[in-house]
Amino acid sequence: MDEIRAIVALSALSQATRLQTFKLLVAREPDGVPAGELARLIGVPQNTMSAHLSILANAGLAAGERHSRSIIYRADLSRLREVVLFLLKDCCGGRADICAPLIADLTP
Repeated sequence: MDEIRAIVALSALSQATRLQTFKLLVAREPDGVPAGELARLIGVPQNTMSAHLSILANAGLAAGERHSRSIIYRADLSRLREVVLFLLKDCCGGRADICAPLIADLTP
């Protein structure tokens, strides 16, 4: 991942509604959530949710798939992984002993 793509992804998550939406999508993997249900669960109008989902999709963090009359959104966990790895790539100047607790928290 390059710096520009990381900035776009982090920027998409830097707004409260989008962050809540993305966290909800991650929690609902792999099933996904219909756009209308996302709006209801987050408590925003559907057109507002549509704009937020568009920003998440343009950042590569979410994708929608049409099912009949609904669009089911899912988090793109591979993009999330890329962003996290980008942030940790040079963790603590390469000192694994300093980064070990953080990495341990990230592994099941």
